[in-house]
Amino acid sequence: MKIATTTAAALLAGSLTQAAQADEREATLVNRNTTLNLIEALVKKGVLDRDSADAMIKDAKAQAVKEAREEIARDDAAAAKSDSSAASTGNKKGQSVHVAYVPQIVKKEIRDEVRAELRDEVVREVKTQAKNEKWGIPAALPDWVSRIKPYFDMRLRFADEFYQGDNAQYFDWMQINEDGGISQALADNQAFLNTRIDRTRFRERFRLGFDAQITEQIKAGFRFATSNQFSPVSNNQTLGNTGQSWEFAIDRAFLQYDYVDGDGHDWFTLSGGRIANPWVSSDVVYDPDLSFEGFAGTLRWPFNQSDSDVKTYVAPNPTGRFGVNMGQQKPDSVFATAGVFPIQEVDFSSSDKWLFGGQIGADWLVFDQSRLIVQGSYYHYKNISARRNAFESRQYDWTAPEFMQKGNSLVAINDAKNQPACNTGSLGAQNVCLVGLASGFQIFNASVMFDYADFAPTHVFLTFDYAKNLGFDEEKIFRQFGDRIEPKTNAYQVRLDIGRPDLRHFGDWGAYFAYRYLERDSVLDAFTDSVFHEGGTDAEGWVIGATYAVATNTWFNLRWFSTDAIDGPPLSVDTLTVDLNARF
Repeated sequence: MKIATTTAAALLAGSLTQAAQADEREATLVNRNTTLNLIEALVKKGVLDRDSADAMIKDAKAQAVKEAREEIARDDAAAAKSDSSAASTGNKKGQSVHVAYVPQIVKKEIRDEVRAELRDEVVREVKTQAKNEKWGIPAALPDWVSRIKPYFDMRLRFADEFYQGDNAQYFDWMQINEDGGISQALADNQAFLNTRIDRTRFRERFRLGFDAQITEQIKAGFRFATSNQFSPVSNNQTLGNTGQSWEFAIDRAFLQYDYVDGDGHDWFTLSGGRIANPWVSSDVVYDPDLSFEGFAGTLRWPFNQSDSDVKTYVAPNPTGRFGVNMGQQKPDSVFATAGVFPIQEVDFSSSDKWLFGGQIGADWLVFDQSRLIVQGSYYHYKNISARRNAFESRQYDWTAPEFMQKGNSLVAINDAKNQPACNTGSLGAQNVCLVGLASGFQIFNASVMFDYADFAPTHVFLTFDYAKNLGFDEEKIFRQFGDRIEPKTNAYQVRLDIGRPDLRHFGDWGAYFAYRYLERDSVLDAFTDSVFHEGGTDAEGWVIGATYAVATNTWFNLRWFSTDAIDGPPLSVDTLTVDLNARF
């Protein structure tokens, strides 16, 4: 209002004196040249092409001419009316017209204010139009280019593992199965895991992915990654294989359908292919690098969506805290997820290995921006446990795991008693040729995650995770294999995180502490965390870590693990990892 009033005064003064007219002309030229120079700068920087710039200038001139003519017409009409009134009044009463004097300094202030306001307004309008019309993108590019979004991340890791000198020797059962028996693995010097000699390794993980928005509701994605084809829980490549090329594989390939209503509520998601972890979970059950092959669907029921806290809530990266997956839920909502995943296709058999899973939970803002997530899950693994071969039969060799780490109870599928060819040594243990999982796995998992945000941007995040294997059958194992194995089927973790929920900018930081307890048959050792206790189950211990962003989307993650075997042979492992991460 102030600018409008003073501007009107300046225009009135300019119509009465020659000096004011000169000043007004100068201001007009400055404003015009400023606008033209701004458009020319946008052309030089490639934000605006020449044709669009010329069109803008032409349209602006035409509009200016039209508005100027209309304003002149209005001014002429007003002046005529004023002159007529003044003449009439003067003739009748002998009065004259008085015009107030406007000092030069006041006129200068008016000009400066008008210029600043006009410049800011022009810049805002040009930026808005450039964004909406996507200036600088050649019109020749097809529409699908704008629908594809690439992403990338890289991790360089320094890892140092420390072992107690009195650790027991552990068989490398995965390698023994591949070699065809303990005797052959011993001959190849591959029968044992390293449990006594400290080692230092440098490792790297590289991932490059693309998401393509095919329609508003259908998305496709794929991701390339460095990969160890024998490990589903690690994309790491160990440096030091200079004479060999790295493995590079398709880590993700999927289609995804989302049903979103007119109010922006995401009611349903269905994914198929090689997909990301669809479960709200932690690395107690699933390693962060694990991908799932199959189909998963999530149904959401939103509530309380009109609340101002819910409307303004900005969800952090659901996997921003390392080892925790908060899922793709949005507060406030109740959700249910179901999935079916083939694990291993068995030739000449209808007994393929499968994972069937279901999860229900709730995700809501309990107060302000503090968020609570609770979930209960059930994971049923079908045909996962070993079956004993009959004498000189190889019918159930397929029940041996394609991949395992260590910790789960094992039994002999083939040994010298049913396969005389296995009797290649004099020691009992050396008569084993092939082993498999003693237990079935039907895992109940429950989690509570509370993100306290009253100290924002610093958050306090508390996680409690519990898992129990309901598929362990002690009597069945004894009947089939003659081995009496005590059930050890419980797992839990308590974890505390303090800091930013996701590291994006320089100076962002976080710290966390966790205590974890994994009995040997509580979860499938193949899929749990690959770093804690050097992977697998039958382990307890604590983890302390810190993260710090050294640049935009570039951060360090330092972790110290101290772990021991729970009730197996003595095994104490301390691990230090220092990760340098970068992404875009």
